[in-house]
Amino acid sequence: MNEYSIVPQPLAIQYLPGFFRCSALPAIKTPEKSAFQGEIQVFTDQLKDAWSAAHNSGGNDGEIRLLKTETASAEEYYRLEILPEGITLAAGTGAGIYRGLQVLRQLFLSGYEAGSLSVPCGVIEDRPRFPWRGFMLDCSRYFYSVGFIKKLLDALSLHHVNVFHWHLSDDQGWRLPVESYPLLTEIGSKRREHRLWDEFSGGFYTKTEIKEVVSFAAARHIEVVPEIDLPGHASAILAAYPGLGCTGGPYRVEDRFGIFEDALCAGNDGIFPLAEAVFDTLAELFPSRYVHIGGDEVLFNRWAECPKCRKRLSELGLSEPAQLQGWFTARIAEMLKQRGKTAIGWDEILDSIGKFPLPKDTVVQSWRDEEGGNRAAALGHRVIMSPQNKGCYLDYKHIDQAEEPGRLRIGTVVQAYSLDPVTPTMDKTAASLVLGGQGNLWSEIIYAGRIAEYMIFPRICAIAEALWSEKNSRDPANFARRLKVHQRRLDKLDLLQYRGPLD
Repeated sequence: MNEYSIVPQPLAIQYLPGFFRCSALPAIKTPEKSAFQGEIQVFTDQLKDAWSAAHNSGGNDGEIRLLKTETASAEEYYRLEILPEGITLAAGTGAGIYRGLQVLRQLFLSGYEAGSLSVPCGVIEDRPRFPWRGFMLDCSRYFYSVGFIKKLLDALSLHHVNVFHWHLSDDQGWRLPVESYPLLTEIGSKRREHRLWDEFSGGFYTKTEIKEVVSFAAARHIEVVPEIDLPGHASAILAAYPGLGCTGGPYRVEDRFGIFEDALCAGNDGIFPLAEAVFDTLAELFPSRYVHIGGDEVLFNRWAECPKCRKRLSELGLSEPAQLQGWFTARIAEMLKQRGKTAIGWDEILDSIGKFPLPKDTVVQSWRDEEGGNRAAALGHRVIMSPQNKGCYLDYKHIDQAEEPGRLRIGTVVQAYSLDPVTPTMDKTAASLVLGGQGNLWSEIIYAGRIAEYMIFPRICAIAEALWSEKNSRDPANFARRLKVHQRRLDKLDLLQYRGPLD
């Protein structure tokens, strides 16, 4: 290894003469014994599987010195100096130290061979372009195990991904335990699975399992943002509590994929105690500042026909059933605010807001294209960009070949690499409201963790670089060269990857 081939590309690299060499994991030292112990433990554990000598640390082969600096220019800034006699990593926060350790992890994965480590000397300075660098996993349509989620989180952290958007409800399954609404999990968590000879499949995450995932992510400086989709994509809720729908049912947890007419009844006050109970549970289990409330793909046919919804329209002085969503969104956003949480919604929450504009602190996630983000920023809302036509939808095929898994459209690695959350139409004020971006994996046909890995990697590597690295430093050809090296690292982490054409 003569070059680092780091992904995402750091802000600055200066190569120096010589190599840092050792035959065991160097001793890791800090000025204070209590400093950065969590980050050190995670880093050491990460190397044990890939580097059999890692547990023989503390020899005379050099050392890694971690320094806390008070002059860091950003929360996740780090400076890494690799010299023949040792390695020094300086940062102002645990997050910065962890990002630097993940770069070392990449270099160690590439530089360790036949019982010895060799890394070129140099100095790396780095910081992120955007504070929100996310990945969403749909665990409603396919119920992924906690073990797989942890494996994925660990790999995401290697790429400086710092937000895990956990999609926990949809038409095809409910995954969150809510003590005062037990039928959500007793009924709503299972559906008929035609692939399995019409058996029922699914499940839900226990509170203990959710806390385990949140803790595992936090140790890797990843924030877990839960999503409960309201008021549409609610078949699993309605199957459990049919009285909350406009027709009273019968409903079922859907075994089909698509957009369905039934939603929570906007004229039924009973939907709000359920929302309160769900939000109380989320507040208990997730320390994140945010809760994603969905809000996408709501069809308004039922509301137009429902006497209760028509009565609600009249009471609120609204003319169109679609305007009820604006009222509903504003109300549940206020519920979250009372619990110290900020609502995030898909870009449809901007539509038909009428008399009930979104609370100013509501974050809009733009998925249909970039226009939702442009509109949201123009209205003063913070924005997360994950447009489906810019390589952000990881359930799409990598390339247009019949043999490739995926559905609906094509999303190439090059498209993912070209993501820029700040669009050409945004002025400086609008651009300042862009938190960052995200890759999303919807799991309609991604019915195994191994298939999910293939769909995620290496597109998430490209998205991670698009969100971390400075725009003027991005070079698709250079990325492609580094990716060849990087994918061999991912092989050592036992990740199944797509290796076809990037465009």
